[in-house]
Amino acid sequence: MKRIILVGPTASGKTTLCQRLNGLEQVYKKTQAIEVVNCTIDTPGEHLEHRSFLQGLVVTSVEADLVLFLQDATAQRFLFSPGQAAAFPIPTAGVVTKADIATEEQCRQAEELLALAGADPIFRVSSLRGDGMEELLRFLDPGRGQP
Repeated sequence: MKRIILVGPTASGKTTLCQRLNGLEQVYKKTQAIEVVNCTIDTPGEHLEHRSFLQGLVVTSVEADLVLFLQDATAQRFLFSPGQAAAFPIPTAGVVTKADIATEEQCRQAEELLALAGADPIFRVSSLRGDGMEELLRFLDPGRGQP
C-alpha cells in the first residue's frame, strides 16, 4: 500500500479514516501530534488551521508517497487554498468524508473545492460505515484483490 499523509481540518475524519484503512477499532481520539500508523501518517487539524504549522506538513510529506486532502462534506468552512497541492513534493488526492450524512449538493461542493485545491482524483467515503472505502483502497493499493 502507498504510504500516505492525511491532511485536513480538525474533525474532518482523518483519524477515523486512518483507523478504517488500518483495520483498527473505530474509537474517537483527538490527534495531538503527528502519528504514524503502519503506512498512514495522521496529522492534527491544527497543522492546516494555523498557517505557521503548515510547513511542518510539507516537510513531513517527504516521508510519504501521497497526500490525502480530507474535507468533511458537512463542514461550513474550507481551509485549503486554491492550488495548495502544489506546495507538496508528492501527488495529492482528495477525500470527501462523512458522505453518508451529507446531501448530494454538499458532497459535490466539497469535491469542487478539493479539485480547486489541486487534489486529483477525489473519493467520497464514510469511514464509519465503510461506504466508498473499497474504491479508495484499490487506489492506495493497486494490487489489491489481484492473484
